[in-house]
Amino acid sequence: MKIPTRALLAAAALSASGACAAADDPSVGPPAKDWTLPLFTKEGFRQMTLRGDWVKPVSADQVDITGMQVTVFTGTADAKVDSVLLSPEATFMLNEKVARGDRAVRVIRDDVDVTGIGWMYLYNEKKVLIYHHAHVVFRAGLPDILK
Repeated sequence: MKIPTRALLAAAALSASGACAAADDPSVGPPAKDWTLPLFTKEGFRQMTLRGDWVKPVSADQVDITGMQVTVFTGTADAKVDSVLLSPEATFMLNEKVARGDRAVRVIRDDVDVTGIGWMYLYNEKKVLIYHHAHVVFRAGLPDILK
């Protein structure tokens, strides 16, 4: 029997945050401090690590995170970091693999560093949308960019 990704992610998030609390929704656990949720590919390679200074499960599919750090890996045996996403506050939708926040965000890659306010991270599309005050610093050559 194949377990749906949503159920796996929710179970991992809940186990990472401790035992489930007796509440109206038994799938929602208590808040957790210094929380980490590693995610792996089917082949067992590191795909993503979601961290937070403080995490509060809202539902089986949603966690609110203070001090969020998302580290995205290449998903291959070399476990190379592709990018890092930092924000002081975020909401992460586990099923959709979408994070969003109204406050500051910083996206760090080998070739670029981007900051802004109000954002959405779409993991499946490998895309970050920044709504206000975007500032981009390229660390790679951009020959012929103005042609």
